[in-house]
Amino acid sequence: MAASHCFTPFLFLLLLVGCSGRPLYPLPSKVANAYRQPLQTSRPYNIAHRGSNGEIPEETAAAYMRAIEEGADFIETDILSSKDGFLICFHDVTLDNTTDIAQHEEFADRKRTYDVQGVSTTGFFTVDFTLKELKTLRVKQRCAFRDQQYNGKFPIITFEEFISIALDAPRVVGIYPEIKSPVLINQHVKWSDGKRFEDKFVETLKKYGYKGSYMSKDWLKKPAFIQSFAPTSLVYVSNLTDLPKIFLIDDISSPTPDTNQSYWEITSDSYLSYIKDYVVGIGPWKDTIVPVVNNYSQTPTDLVSRAHAHNLQVHPYTYRNENSFLPFDFHEDPYQEYEYWFKEMGVDGLFTDFTGSLHKYQEWTSFNQSDNNNASKLLHQIALLVSSYTKA
Repeated sequence: MAASHCFTPFLFLLLLVGCSGRPLYPLPSKVANAYRQPLQTSRPYNIAHRGSNGEIPEETAAAYMRAIEEGADFIETDILSSKDGFLICFHDVTLDNTTDIAQHEEFADRKRTYDVQGVSTTGFFTVDFTLKELKTLRVKQRCAFRDQQYNGKFPIITFEEFISIALDAPRVVGIYPEIKSPVLINQHVKWSDGKRFEDKFVETLKKYGYKGSYMSKDWLKKPAFIQSFAPTSLVYVSNLTDLPKIFLIDDISSPTPDTNQSYWEITSDSYLSYIKDYVVGIGPWKDTIVPVVNNYSQTPTDLVSRAHAHNLQVHPYTYRNENSFLPFDFHEDPYQEYEYWFKEMGVDGLFTDFTGSLHKYQEWTSFNQSDNNNASKLLHQIALLVSSYTKA
């Protein structure tokens, strides 16, 4: 499947809008529901982690547009809330690391200290700003060793704006939103109707027609996975929607944010047997599957095989092209890392910061019978042409 370049003009438009200081509010898809190339389901999923954030600042419209252009199957995002209850796409509960908040003197008195999963955290929290205020900020690249040219050009986007990007794609592109830090959000944001963060999250998905169990007809039209590190949130939303859910698993030293369960408990066979009633898969940090010591891969754990035995998919995170993230085993070659995880570990999808690299690897290594038949027909035609020329 060739990656579409239909979105390139829109990326240029995003740059113009960002530079002008005027926030972009894409409308929900109004395009006629003409035939679009369906979601590929024949190989592991290419999940664009916060968009193509290896190239463009994370969770921005431009990062998601680039990921779609590069061939992502799903675009992934983290959902938080503003003070006034609007759902936004942003990873950190604080704005300090990936926005220009420090340059906004009008917000200098907004710095707060809150308990975040048992850690006293100080910063500018999204829950202390209205959506209008958040829209005045501009996003910057998280990593200093990545391209900085787009810093200050793009605003924070809302969940609905994110959805509209997927719905307006030239082919079917799935979404992969996370219920992020639900304990903190429910503590600090109150909705007038008395509902909680998870309710608003699911209401937004339903508003745009996201429904259906995994691989159902409805799901294939508008594919979505709901993800969270918080098992109680996943159980709660299971009563609200039949969309497939993924249970995220952190480092072995990090307990679950809501139930304070250890890594060892939530990866036990008994727990996998329990959670499979609510989720279709797990999303572990990749180093919990294949530990890394002194930048060398160690003997893999049996987490993938045990998850598969419970009929659970495995979507590890996060794969990055830079040498500092690649174990020496792969000789500074991200394609060798992809090869290992697909062929040796047998995972069902990957979260990557570099969607284009994963897409190219999968295109280059995909070969099916139709390709074989087409190649045979072409060779036959060439043989006929050569034969005719010889006879002449």
